[in-house]
Amino acid sequence: MLRPFLDAFWNEDVWLPPNTTWADIAPGPDKTVTYTDHRHVFLPIPMALVFIALRFVLEKYVFAPFGKSLGIKDGRNKKPAPNPKLEAAYRANPASRKLAALAKQSDMSERQVERWWRLRRCQDKPSTLVKFCENAWKCSFYVCNFIFGIAILWNKKWLWDIDHAYIGYPHQGLTNDVWWYYMISSAFYWSLTISQFHDVKRKDFWQMFVHHLATIMLLSFSWICNLHRIGTLVLLVHDCADIFVEAVKATKYANYQRTCDTLFLGLIVTWITTRIFIYPYYIIWSTLIRAPMLLPMFPAYYIFNSLLCLLLVLHVVWTWLILQIAYKAIYAGKMDGDIRSSSDEVSDSSNRSNGTARPHKD
Repeated sequence: MLRPFLDAFWNEDVWLPPNTTWADIAPGPDKTVTYTDHRHVFLPIPMALVFIALRFVLEKYVFAPFGKSLGIKDGRNKKPAPNPKLEAAYRANPASRKLAALAKQSDMSERQVERWWRLRRCQDKPSTLVKFCENAWKCSFYVCNFIFGIAILWNKKWLWDIDHAYIGYPHQGLTNDVWWYYMISSAFYWSLTISQFHDVKRKDFWQMFVHHLATIMLLSFSWICNLHRIGTLVLLVHDCADIFVEAVKATKYANYQRTCDTLFLGLIVTWITTRIFIYPYYIIWSTLIRAPMLLPMFPAYYIFNSLLCLLLVLHVVWTWLILQIAYKAIYAGKMDGDIRSSSDEVSDSSNRSNGTARPHKD
């Protein structure tokens, strides 16, 4: 039943250059180059489950003990006394507090209900150690993946001359190291998308969700269409700045203020360099300007460019927020608040969109 829809969706006139068929770029022993196998686009999904399991082990047995050694307390919030009626009201609508009615139903004073409600809401907030472990996990991956990307792309022509990302397309061979780079990166973003609903809820939850989906779509479509060369460059540019994003958060939670301030300065320089200059003026410029000069255009290329521009819009929004934090940090004398988002008000309002900076005592 789905065959007509799939045939229409994967129309060769949409996804491939003129005079090219899926059979032309299908892998096989008779081909002169190694093409990407479209069936491998599903491999990152089970691999994502491996990443989730690995994250659980590392957070429990490595990052949590390490965080505690740095002085980060688990900070388990005090539980309120069991009260089925208040619990039912809280689960029904945690944002609503009809104190008089609840007090009457539970035979308590309004002050007691208010205190119970406050303790119950605090109980849902993640501890500092939990947030530290999440950022330590992401930072560790981005460091490893960025080093891996540099290592495998160092001798690739398209890293130094982006025109080679298009020259010879679609008959560009795939090497084993690029295969692993794509699969690992895709699996990680799948794992973030899956675990995002259970991670620390931040105010830019839906921006991050859109970012992860757009990245997965770019990786999947570029893999199927054998556009993996430009995809590796997009991954490399993103991983570089994300290292600093997660490192700043982790050091902030560990109360290493000077290290946090230094990393925050590195974040501003790296973020603006990679996300605001290299990404639009090198990568997107090449896809919009250079690519049409080197190969015939086809509809899918406009789909890719639209997704790349969507990521750029998110980069601009987050850049504005980061610069706001920087301005307030200069005024306060040090960096305070969460980069790209705030996790402190999750229970009041509901995950790379608001941050705050305020002076406080060390």
